[in-house]
Amino acid sequence: MQEKGTISIHTENIFPIIKKFLYSDNEIFLRELVANATDATQKLKRLASLGEFKGELPEAIINVSLDADKKTITISDNGIGMTAEEIKKYINQIAFSGATEFVEKFKEAKDANEIIGKFGLGFYSAFMVADRVEINTLSYQEGSEAARWDCDGTTEFEITAGERDTVGTDIILHVNEESSEFLDEHRLQQILDKHCRFLPIPVKFGTRTEQVPDGEDEEGKPKYKSVEVDNIVNNTTPIWTKAPSELKDEDYLNFYRELYPMTEDPLFWIHLNVDYPFNLTGVLYFPKLKDDFSMMQQNKIKLFSRQVFITDEVKEIVPEFLMLLHGVIDSPDIPLNVSRSFLQSDGNVKKINTYITKKVADKLGELFKNDREGYQKKWSDIGLFVKYGMVTDEKFYDKAKDYALLENVKHEFFTLDEYKEKVAPVQTDKDEQLVYLYANEPEKQNFQIQAAEKKGYDTLLMNSPIDNHFVGFLEHKLEKISLKRVDSDVIDNLIKKTDAVAHALTEDETQKVQEIFDKAIHKDSMKVEVESISADELPVTVTMDEMTRRMQDMAKMNPNMAMFGAMPESYKVGVNGNHELISRILKAGSEEEQVKIARHAYDLALLSQDMLKGEELTNFLNRSVSMM
Repeated sequence: MQEKGTISIHTENIFPIIKKFLYSDNEIFLRELVANATDATQKLKRLASLGEFKGELPEAIINVSLDADKKTITISDNGIGMTAEEIKKYINQIAFSGATEFVEKFKEAKDANEIIGKFGLGFYSAFMVADRVEINTLSYQEGSEAARWDCDGTTEFEITAGERDTVGTDIILHVNEESSEFLDEHRLQQILDKHCRFLPIPVKFGTRTEQVPDGEDEEGKPKYKSVEVDNIVNNTTPIWTKAPSELKDEDYLNFYRELYPMTEDPLFWIHLNVDYPFNLTGVLYFPKLKDDFSMMQQNKIKLFSRQVFITDEVKEIVPEFLMLLHGVIDSPDIPLNVSRSFLQSDGNVKKINTYITKKVADKLGELFKNDREGYQKKWSDIGLFVKYGMVTDEKFYDKAKDYALLENVKHEFFTLDEYKEKVAPVQTDKDEQLVYLYANEPEKQNFQIQAAEKKGYDTLLMNSPIDNHFVGFLEHKLEKISLKRVDSDVIDNLIKKTDAVAHALTEDETQKVQEIFDKAIHKDSMKVEVESISADELPVTVTMDEMTRRMQDMAKMNPNMAMFGAMPESYKVGVNGNHELISRILKAGSEEEQVKIARHAYDLALLSQDMLKGEELTNFLNRSVSMM
């Protein structure tokens, strides 16, 4: 048997396109060929179960072998094989509607997956790294003869009699000079670990040495000898392929350690298993984040299709806030060569996204309901998920509002409804607005927190990376409730209970105090304002109003708001006209002494906000010693 011919693609442009355009993603050739071998092997098992294959079913295995001297990589399977006619049908007539369409459209593609997926080029990915490819194959069909196909990367091919005497297929790649990196054993192992780690058929790659018992020595101690065993690179039955009833906690933990070695054990996990209206299995883990967004980049959710790794860029499938989770998702409804445009438009993907959100929300609700104390202990880790989800996903918010927790500086926990009930009697201002006070750095804001406590007010702790957004989000969602940072003004101004307190200073005295402090400070960024507030408040405070500070904090996190971060800072210097120290300043013997005391009071206000630095701090210390 010998036949020569031309691959029916009507153009010679296809191979240069495969080799050059797809070069940046060229490692996927091995995934494609091993995945094809897996399909062929599973099909033979299926045919045997249906009685359509009468021979003895071999033990399923895929063998990847490297011959660096001959510069070849061989992928062998014992699957269904092909006849010469099937080679002509499935290999020579490439599975897409003509190369003309391909050549016209490939320029629009954004990655190799999009091209291979769109035009059925799985096998032809071999030419990304090889300048010659051979197929040796024997079909399962009774009476079939072995066939060999040979192509040198042009549109010319040759079919001759093959050498295989067992059912299955060998794909032999003659690796080109530009792809010599793939003639390294460690490089191939790396690709197999990434893409084929959980394939359902054992994949052998070389051998490894194991120590096995070998009797006893003269003293009766066990002896061991080194033996070469097959190096199987994959776990064929990962836990997401099993029913939850078959698994124990230790199974889930061991799998997590397999996925993410050197990482702390997760808090808990969710086993996904649905077959309608789409197929989806997987396990998602809640890691210990400790309010650390950087973990989001370190360990990503891995997407599989029938146990073949596709990608860990899953933002179209998993809601944004759940990108903080770890684990695996497997869906045969998502093609192996998936493109971003497919993920963005596919109806099943949207359903998967909604399903995952619901499963996560229900799991959190179940934990809260069944073990609130345990849930509260985990809040420093899961709070970031919950808040992020509430801010970014309306459907998640609808469920999470019942078990989202607010924590105060005393580390007491409340649901949204519980906290409103707690503070409403004392923290409602004269305009019937309920004010929630919060601190983001309780150690620095201790003075203001204590001042609030003296009034009977509670202070929330809002110090996670998401809280800048969460504070504004709560104001938007909760009716007639505002949130104010405890150091953004004096307590009497944060929660105004009555109309203005009577002013102890005359109009002339107020003007004089204004002039003294302007002279003591002389900074454009500090706007002095003489106020009429309670005499037991501080004599001088330095604050930035709540909304201005929020804009600046948001700008630090969001480059698109950089214009707000670049605006000059502006502070209010609140001078308490009813404090006795202000009266003493007015009675001081000289203007120099008045300015000196005013400056000292101002520096104390800066010190309370951790804003006294450098030369100003040195001057304050020297002045304090002198005054003492």
